[in-house]
Amino acid sequence: MTPTAEAPAAPRSARDVLAQARNLFDPALRAAVDTLPESMRAIAGYHFGWWDEHGAPAAADSGKAIRPALVLVAAEAVGGDPSDALSAAVAVELVHNFTLLHDDVMDGDRTRRHRPTAWSVFGLGAAILAGDALLTLAYDVLATTGHPCAQEGARVLSAAVLAVQDGQAADLAFEKRADVSLAECLRMAEGKTGALLGCSTGIGALFGGGTPERVGHLRSFGERLGLAFQLVDDLLGIWGDPAATGKPVYSDLGNRKKSLPVVAALATDTAAAHELRALYRGTAPLSHPELVRAAELIEQAGGRSWTQTRADELLADALDHLEAAHPQPRAGGELTAIARLSTSRDH
Repeated sequence: MTPTAEAPAAPRSARDVLAQARNLFDPALRAAVDTLPESMRAIAGYHFGWWDEHGAPAAADSGKAIRPALVLVAAEAVGGDPSDALSAAVAVELVHNFTLLHDDVMDGDRTRRHRPTAWSVFGLGAAILAGDALLTLAYDVLATTGHPCAQEGARVLSAAVLAVQDGQAADLAFEKRADVSLAECLRMAEGKTGALLGCSTGIGALFGGGTPERVGHLRSFGERLGLAFQLVDDLLGIWGDPAATGKPVYSDLGNRKKSLPVVAALATDTAAAHELRALYRGTAPLSHPELVRAAELIEQAGGRSWTQTRADELLADALDHLEAAHPQPRAGGELTAIARLSTSRDH
């Protein structure tokens, strides 16, 4: 009898991929955090949900780990072993959480993942320093990995960090400006969110041994996915269920954030846009009825539908780049599944 070729493994569901990725990288992440000075380690572990503010073990939500999962699956997509990209996955997750610690401080958010934010428990300065420690640790993890692409990987990560910081700076500046163009807002989101997801897929493909062309397409896949993700996240920041988002209802509107649905609505010459602009130009805290009204005005001005449509277009563009990278079948299916899950309206 002629032996038959073994059928390729079927793609796992997105949730299975995320769970198994966490099982793979979480021990390495914990080991890295354990090397921090105790003052930084205590805050980082609280932020990651591993223990409470007193250091007692806890099992709080640690997030979906989408970025490290993208790193590991991207490595597999180009024919590499996911374990070869483990240090890169840890580094990306450390950078992501550095940005979250600082974001919560800058935005004044008191809740993340259904529990008090680190700064609201430990203080502003301590949370900022803990975020800085995670960023430093990310580069240390890459430097000590021994992977031949470690130096190039550090450059890829640095470019993403600078893009994220530039995007965050723009986001903060927008809060003080009466008018922000849609093009400016999209560029901000490309940096703030798209850059790190593009880094995740690009560095994963790099550590997996991908050719420059495949690395480039996978990086573009991640960048467009990241922008689509931000569009959906902005929708959830207004209309999301707090039980799912972990943030108060209308949290972005309460902060008068120039999120993409808001800017898209303000860009229209409609009565709803003019009324919304008046609400946003005020200085007094918005009451609950005013927040409800602001959400209604954004929808009436077309901001909600524009954002949904643009997110769908970006997802399609991202999947075109994924196809152009000629991924291994199982990994390609899994990257598609993660992309669809992360841009769903109820993620």
